[in-house]
Amino acid sequence: MIFLQISSLLDGSKCIELAINLMRLLVHKLKFDNMSVENLQGMTSMVTCLARLFAVLHTAVKFDALHMLTTLLSQKESPLHDLLRSMPASIWESNIRVGITAILQNRVVSSEKLHALLLAECMMSILGEDWLSEDCKIQDTQNVLPVDKFVLLVLESARIEVAVLLNELAYLKYESSKTSQTDEAVCQKQRNLAILFSLIERTIKMISNATSGEGAPSQTIRESTIMQAITGLNETISLVLDFLQDAKDHGQQKGDDLLAAARIVGSYLAEAPYACKEKIRNLLEFIFSIEGQDESSPFYSICFMLPMLSQITMEADGCIILASFGGYKAVIDCLVKMTEQDGIDNGSMFLACDTIINFMSNRKGVNIPVDSCFIRLLKALVAWAGTTNASSVTMTASCLCAMLIDLTSEEFLLSCSDFDTKTLGSLSELIVRSLQQDVPDDDEEQFNQKQIIVSGYRRWADRFPHVKNVVEQHVSV
Repeated sequence: MIFLQISSLLDGSKCIELAINLMRLLVHKLKFDNMSVENLQGMTSMVTCLARLFAVLHTAVKFDALHMLTTLLSQKESPLHDLLRSMPASIWESNIRVGITAILQNRVVSSEKLHALLLAECMMSILGEDWLSEDCKIQDTQNVLPVDKFVLLVLESARIEVAVLLNELAYLKYESSKTSQTDEAVCQKQRNLAILFSLIERTIKMISNATSGEGAPSQTIRESTIMQAITGLNETISLVLDFLQDAKDHGQQKGDDLLAAARIVGSYLAEAPYACKEKIRNLLEFIFSIEGQDESSPFYSICFMLPMLSQITMEADGCIILASFGGYKAVIDCLVKMTEQDGIDNGSMFLACDTIINFMSNRKGVNIPVDSCFIRLLKALVAWAGTTNASSVTMTASCLCAMLIDLTSEEFLLSCSDFDTKTLGSLSELIVRSLQQDVPDDDEEQFNQKQIIVSGYRRWADRFPHVKNVVEQHVSV
């Protein structure tokens, strides 16, 4: 009722100010889960209305509109988001860009800039990362900042806030006296840092889309802008690594802020695996030890590093780094944990498997003793392959199994208390399935995996008489 009256009120009037203040008191109480379709459609109209006020007004109402928009759009996935996505290309998106630009370009307090950056993150969350670099037009007197300048404005603003927050957090955590007030200040700064990290991660994804040709056709971001953004990201990731170094020096390895730092480092290194090489070399073991506040042992920190690890282990130097602190065992433990979870994340599983396969292939001069972690991995791979008939799973699991058992013998495996004849039988069936697999001509990865399985089998078949017997019954190698 209130918002429907706003469109008839004069911009900047006392009435509109009072109406917005009343709306602001109510908006944070809204729950969208059980809202009727009619009311949800009304909410989308309200978002459009607030976006216009956010763009055109230059009074306190602008900030009220900003706060309401972040409240409405930052809620976890909701029916409102679906309706906003289904709207045709609309003026409301451009209005939000105009409002964000005004906040970030002018002298306003840091908390309002954080709200504007949160709103940018919300827009990318709802509409996709490419929203940041879409070329929007607006039929009004408002001037939309050119795409390249808008991208850099948002990124540079986020980078400045991140640098300040990292500095303040390090001081509060390690230098200042410990008080309850300080603890609350730390928590608030950690929440703000998480928002900024999420925004920067989405920006990394947008740049990746733009450089790989996967971005939206409407993207007009220039190469020079991309290079400028990458330079800035390099500097920010270096600051994040300094923050992690500080934590390492103070013996701190548990905390959601450290886990968030590991995540953004992993997101960037997934696209630029050799960036900040020396710092990564010195910090990788520590990153592998980071635990979130609710974790009992490191897991997610290792998962975040997998895209980078699967690339650097293609070369001997990357394998040496991983072997220098037994990091390959941490990856194996991580992989085993994945198979024990409900709803296995095959994407992360493949990355972990690729990392170990690369490590086994390129570990020149690195001796690998067969210990309990390899036995657990063999069992986990057999179990994973048993959950699906997908050829990619069959070939990847079998390839890694073929490489692992090349290090040992059937006699040794059966002498291990946690490896029995049933597991050996399942392993034999997996090898048979992979050897029977028809590999598409255009699938180079599966072709290479089958080559590894065949050549491996020929080397170790005599050491695994049970496996050899089963294979010979079903396929000729």
